[in-house]
Amino acid sequence: MRRREFITLLGATAALPIAARAQQAMPVIGYLHAASPETIENTLPAFRKGLSETGFVEGRNVAIESRAANNRLLELAADLVRRATLIYAAGGAVAARAAKAATATVPIVFTSGDDPIARGLVTSFNRPGGNVTGIAVLSRELGPKRLGLLNELVPAAAHYALLLNPDAPGSESMTTEFSVAAAGIGKQIEVFTARNIREIDAAFADMVRRGVDALVVGSSSLLTNRGVQLATLTAYHRVPAIYYDRRTVEVGGLISYGANILDATRQAGIYAGRILKGEKPGDLPVQQVTKVELVVNLTTARALGLTIPTGVLAIADEVIE
Repeated sequence: MRRREFITLLGATAALPIAARAQQAMPVIGYLHAASPETIENTLPAFRKGLSETGFVEGRNVAIESRAANNRLLELAADLVRRATLIYAAGGAVAARAAKAATATVPIVFTSGDDPIARGLVTSFNRPGGNVTGIAVLSRELGPKRLGLLNELVPAAAHYALLLNPDAPGSESMTTEFSVAAAGIGKQIEVFTARNIREIDAAFADMVRRGVDALVVGSSSLLTNRGVQLATLTAYHRVPAIYYDRRTVEVGGLISYGANILDATRQAGIYAGRILKGEKPGDLPVQQVTKVELVVNLTTARALGLTIPTGVLAIADEVIE
């Protein structure tokens, strides 16, 4: 084959849509998460399930390469762009922004609790445009409701704590929202911060010294993925706590109120499969997950000496005994 013919053929292959190229070689999904590697292990089954609903099975007709870190995201995103047919960015807007900074052509699907328009990921929900779409999870807007639920569980509590990762997007606005909400019910709330595992332990020690009565755990990848650690610490120090992710309640936490993160991950898998079949991310509306669920762990409540009000039990989506 002459050189000019080879170059022409190469250019034509590069211009093929994803679905056509997938027939020539197994497509690769780059799974980028702004947390620890164990986070991907916790969420990957849900993503695989969504993919399978569109006909893609890992190892059979699609490959997945994962990268996770709470730093070096730009470097990891650039590495995946060189290898992947599509990028799935999870763990908040920070991972999606890193992926978007690394490529304007490789399709990106995200899940995030942040406003994707405010974070510069898309230009609109209905017509995202460009190479990015995904699942927007209702999360931080539920802060005041979580505080109200915790107040129903421990009405005698006067000194509340808010635990958050100060590096997570939206941490400043979260602090303001909870301060206003606490003032509205006549409570004091104090902010404690943790950027890593060790700082979570230190934050709890500080809470105990300062006589905290109850705790609201903020929404961030770090805190979501330290469910066992948080449940253990709250049980040991006997601090009633509310979370935004049900997975912490499933491993011993007291109560959660928020969207189902695993179902949002499954929906992202469906979007990834649709794009691999040829749909354009810019034409797929950003899905807004607005359904929230209340999960209560009665075993933990009894261990803490709490009686869950009948009104809370009546509206709970699931009660763990």
